[in-house]
Amino acid sequence: MKFHHNLVAAVVHALRAIFVEQQYADKVIERILKSNPRWGARDRGFVAESTYNMVRWWRLLWFLLQQTEAPKQPTDEELWRLFGVWALHHHGLIPPWAELSSLNANQINERMAHARTIRALRESIPEWLDIQGIQELPEQWTDILPALNQQADVVIRVNTLKISRADLAELLQKQAIETSPIEADGLVLSKRQNLFKTQEFQNGLFELQDASSQAVAPALTVTTGMRVIDACAGGGGKTLHLAALMQNKGKIIALDVEAWKLKNLQIRAKRAGADIIESRLIDNRKVIKRLYDSADRLLLDVPCSGLGVLRRNPDTKWKLNPEVMAQVREHQQQILQNYSYLCRQGGQIVYSTCSVLPSENQLQIQAFLESQAGKFTLLSEKTLLPHLTGFDGFYIAVLERVG
Repeated sequence: MKFHHNLVAAVVHALRAIFVEQQYADKVIERILKSNPRWGARDRGFVAESTYNMVRWWRLLWFLLQQTEAPKQPTDEELWRLFGVWALHHHGLIPPWAELSSLNANQINERMAHARTIRALRESIPEWLDIQGIQELPEQWTDILPALNQQADVVIRVNTLKISRADLAELLQKQAIETSPIEADGLVLSKRQNLFKTQEFQNGLFELQDASSQAVAPALTVTTGMRVIDACAGGGGKTLHLAALMQNKGKIIALDVEAWKLKNLQIRAKRAGADIIESRLIDNRKVIKRLYDSADRLLLDVPCSGLGVLRRNPDTKWKLNPEVMAQVREHQQQILQNYSYLCRQGGQIVYSTCSVLPSENQLQIQAFLESQAGKFTLLSEKTLLPHLTGFDGFYIAVLERVG
């Protein structure tokens, strides 16, 4: 493979922004690609995929560079050498550049052989996370990690308010975008392509949404005319899915603590033709109390560690630590305790996360059901594990209010 010096410089720039300036990888990549509009598809793909790959294998690469831990403030010189290590590890060669002249391929390969014997190094995760994972999922953790290090497929959800899945697949095929149907309303692309500039996306015919994420809205078993509350709506991917399942008949109240997310949701809803969605900002406790006992269905897609979606957001694992994990679990339980009252008696809650850890999933539901607020019956729960499904890791629990 031939490497272009200017493209590698962009990768180094991206890594500096992610790890030194602590910016989110997806935002960094988006900004770099926008600032270089003359790059072709191959160049854009190289910069994006190389950056994500190096973020994914961050700990392993530094080990191969003979550093026990990644430096907190890596220099550009170190990042260039790290790219050389990655190039050898993934493409079998080190570019013949002055910045990489100090690298020794034999030494790197010897250290790789050693790393393969240590799971946390081999799978490139923090030591504390490996310990927690094996404690919580002793029979599955070793199989889960390689799946989380795979590049995620591009999956879309067909907006059935506007088009059928078969018709959308036919439209995309005419543009040489090959897809295969999956469960529910999904299509998976045969190869990675940028879909945001297609007329079909601009017309609201589909949204990008992983297959596991698409399993959440159907779990609410909504019907037309229902009153549904999405209490952690965020950008609204699942909110829009609910509107389609309800055939745009009924009422969906989308709540969030971030006004900009709700603004984005309204833009997406207009594009999708979903006009039953009303957004409300949670800026005080009264917003929640006014909605007590009002929802036929309540979605609590709570903030979580994001460990189930590391394929898409590999930088997440480097931003987490035990203290952050404890705060996440506390927040999840607070949401369950405080927001569950929005569900009317006989109504149902779906609690979901994009995590695979029981401490964020089954154990949270167990603690909730044992609490004073937990006047619910657990109807079903399932964990979607990436090594079994081939898609993101998710947890989905369905509860019915009985008191």
